[in-house]
Amino acid sequence: MEYGRAGWVRVPVGDDAARWATRGKCLRVLVVVHNVTAATRLLDVLPLFDDDWRVQLLVTCTGSSAFAAGTAELLADTGVPVLPWEQAAETEVDLVVSASFGGQLDVLSSKLAILSHGVGYTKRLATPDTGHRTPDTGHRTPDTGSGAGAAVPAPVFGLAPEWLLSRGAPVADALVLSHPEQYERLCIACPEAAPTAVLAGDPCFDRMLAARPYRERFRRALGVRPGQQLVLLNSTWNPESLFGDGGGGGDVVAALLDRVSAEFPVDEYRFAAVLHPNIWHGHGPGQIRAWLDRARRGGLALIDPLKGWRQALLAADAVIGDHGSVTYYAAALGTPVLLGAAPLDALDPDAPISAFMREAPQLDPDASLSAQIERLIRGHRSLSGPAGFTTSVPGESAVRLRRLFYSMMGAPEPGWPASLKPLPLPDYEAGTATVPFHVLSQVLGPVEVAVSRRAGPRPMMGPDQDGELHVAVHEDTRDVDQLDLADVIFRDGAPDDPRFGSPSVWTAEVLRRHQGCSLAAYVTGPSACVVRVRGEEPLRVVPAPGTDAGGMSGPDPAAYASALYAWLATGSPDTAAADKRLAEAMGEGLSVRTGTRLHRVRVAPLTPPE
Repeated sequence: MEYGRAGWVRVPVGDDAARWATRGKCLRVLVVVHNVTAATRLLDVLPLFDDDWRVQLLVTCTGSSAFAAGTAELLADTGVPVLPWEQAAETEVDLVVSASFGGQLDVLSSKLAILSHGVGYTKRLATPDTGHRTPDTGHRTPDTGSGAGAAVPAPVFGLAPEWLLSRGAPVADALVLSHPEQYERLCIACPEAAPTAVLAGDPCFDRMLAARPYRERFRRALGVRPGQQLVLLNSTWNPESLFGDGGGGGDVVAALLDRVSAEFPVDEYRFAAVLHPNIWHGHGPGQIRAWLDRARRGGLALIDPLKGWRQALLAADAVIGDHGSVTYYAAALGTPVLLGAAPLDALDPDAPISAFMREAPQLDPDASLSAQIERLIRGHRSLSGPAGFTTSVPGESAVRLRRLFYSMMGAPEPGWPASLKPLPLPDYEAGTATVPFHVLSQVLGPVEVAVSRRAGPRPMMGPDQDGELHVAVHEDTRDVDQLDLADVIFRDGAPDDPRFGSPSVWTAEVLRRHQGCSLAAYVTGPSACVVRVRGEEPLRVVPAPGTDAGGMSGPDPAAYASALYAWLATGSPDTAAADKRLAEAMGEGLSVRTGTRLHRVRVAPLTPPE
């Protein structure tokens, strides 16, 4: 071996490592990463080695994936020594763990365990038999048989001999399966690899099952308020996915997002998107954010595909998805699923996910999206297949996998129970929309107003819709021309933010700058705001006594501001009548209806004086 090869790790393994390593007698576990997608499953199981002083973790990347972007940064974040692939292939280790078949795994001489990085093995993917094609291409293997120009389906990734065997022998010493049905398909597709199968459950799903009691926390972290439905848009990668532009139904997701702003009141629905890591890193996170810019300004939450997607899935009331694993996980959790893309030819017809795709309700692109979502949630009945086939040993993956790993190393397990890390609580995301709101308001009775806010173009008023429209605009809007047309201008921030002086100073400044604006509102927290009506002193609008004033007990407080504006604008426009209406709101409080929920708020002078 050449001494000191450039780029090779020297501690804790490598040339003359024994001289430099502080702990040199450890068992070595090499984690092989194909891309970010596969790494997510490996990050699930790495904590199984926590606290064991006998184990030194190492990580490497095969360099074989078309989706290489983001992998180096992810590996660096692990804090584990990263070996170049060439060094990893020459380093003696006690165990290799991978979550993909990509790369030259057969050159590794140590015992190898392979996990699935999705819901079992379900998809057809081209074989890497040309020497340069990777399993990420999705291209089909040409048929060399008699049919001129004909094509045969690509083999099932992870179950076919093309993936499982090298020179006729199994690549893996242990092929981890989550359900016996996968073993049955394995025995048919590649009987040579059947002896390597180990039933060890699904660590990803187990982490979700363990986090179910914290669903409401995850919803609050995503800014979902009581009475709101969280709808999750989920897409796997490739042109036929929900996010792709090559499906038979056209550019589905673009059409969906246009309809979201037109059909769904923001105080009744919250939308989020979970996109496959291959979308993020194939096109670039910056490009994804650019494509979804207006949707995000309309309130769409774009979920981190590594750290936050499981929490969002647990928080969701409904999922619009496709043939990817996340959609199937949603169904396994009992969440209503509407399929926006369902390319059955991309799946193993014998896999449970194929049966699910045939049974699940399909998106009708010509029908009302809001009506479909309402019907989906109201009439939902959980399908038994997804929950039953995701894992046959729910909650047991930690115990089974740790037992497997240590037995492969020929070492006794640690004396403490095996466990996976709990899903972390995501950072709070308020979901503030900065596109202009068109607010339909209706006075229902004495100091009671219904408001329906939509983020986007002016809605068409149907014959069955009563009320008045006004425009409410966030001060940070990109549509700056709308500020001079706004009836209500609002913003959110800390009340002591020195950049704005104070809510009192800011509201006065806004009304001076925008002469067409009648009411300015500074949202100071999740349930309160300071408003100033033109010509009046600032007021504090908060939930009425007896409600959860410290949390998200009602809608976005900017909805309270629009309701107050609508109440003051009703009836006679003369000053005396407006003063009377304001006095009524301050004396009796204001009842604000959003959807089916009624919220009581208190309108009072801003005290103590600022």
